[in-house]
Amino acid sequence: MCKAVIFDMDGLMIDSERVTFKWYKEYMRQCGMDMPEEFYKTLLGQTKAECKQKLIKTYGNDFPYEESVDWVHKKMQEEFENDGIPIKEGLVELLKFLKEKKYKTVVATSSERKRVEFILEKAGIRQYFNDIICGDEVEKGKPNPEIFLRACEKVNVNPENALVLEDSEAGIEAANVGNINVICVPDMKFPDEKYQKMSKEICKNLLEAKIYIEQYCG
Repeated sequence: MCKAVIFDMDGLMIDSERVTFKWYKEYMRQCGMDMPEEFYKTLLGQTKAECKQKLIKTYGNDFPYEESVDWVHKKMQEEFENDGIPIKEGLVELLKFLKEKKYKTVVATSSERKRVEFILEKAGIRQYFNDIICGDEVEKGKPNPEIFLRACEKVNVNPENALVLEDSEAGIEAANVGNINVICVPDMKFPDEKYQKMSKEICKNLLEAKIYIEQYCG
């Protein structure tokens, strides 16, 4: 029986990946370069170290990785503050359902806690979560399962009684390695067949995920 649902954040709960891509495109344009969408998709779900390695390999050793990240995050922060948080379809309905049914809920994201707290509060959904675990609280990022296993510990639920909601291949693999059932809700990149097979279900949005949980995770 499922007792806890673990949520990824970027690309799963909030439509941040497209915002990130938009500002990376603009940063690269100002540098006289381009970032194709297909290349950007290879960065999704990767650790900062892996993203840095890919960017430097593609754009050269002198690519200002830290500067680019700071600039993009600043622009995203300004957009979120001015325009609000772009939440994904069905998120609030799913969270209300889980709270009503007394599921424990945890956010497990590679983002830093300050950013996570800001986004959850700004989106008006912080009250739906029992706990949060962030990237700066674990030693190994996805696809290592550490963050999901720690999420289970935080709400005192065994991995076999938890369910992960993810959009990225790295997150799907992390849940699979940790022996936690995972539902994939694809964002910009539909998972390759290898990761489809690791997923308990693939849902087009969080409303579909809610229906699946209602039917099969009681």
